[in-house]
Amino acid sequence: MQLDDLYRRVIMDHYKNPRNRGLFEDDSLKVELNNPTCGDRITLQLKVEDGRVKDARYAGEGCSISMSSASMMTESVKGRTVEEALDLAGRFSRLMQGEEVNFDDYEDIEALAGVNKFPARIKCATLAWNALRKGIDEEERQHS
Repeated sequence: MQLDDLYRRVIMDHYKNPRNRGLFEDDSLKVELNNPTCGDRITLQLKVEDGRVKDARYAGEGCSISMSSASMMTESVKGRTVEEALDLAGRFSRLMQGEEVNFDDYEDIEALAGVNKFPARIKCATLAWNALRKGIDEEERQHS
């Protein structure tokens, strides 16, 4: 099996079997973003306690890349410190710019590496990660 085929399968698995899809029933921190160029939209909810992302969930509509990326992002940040989550977001941004980045701690993200060859799709892949950054910024503002 070719690496590209494996990556496509990982992306489609996250799209068809999303992790952490659905919203919390409580008043968790909520961020809503959309990508008007292709119609992707996401609502991200975060539970941040003691400087750690205790849980993350999302809902939304969009292409397989945006929804798979949201699934991967929520899986990868749960249980991490805010700093670690922001580091992952930074590494993901570099991946989208074509840099070789290591995600040993959560390899599924590497399946999105090929997106950088399609500039119009980068916004799809980064939508959930931008929501994460915005949510963490809002959380920090509320507690400062």
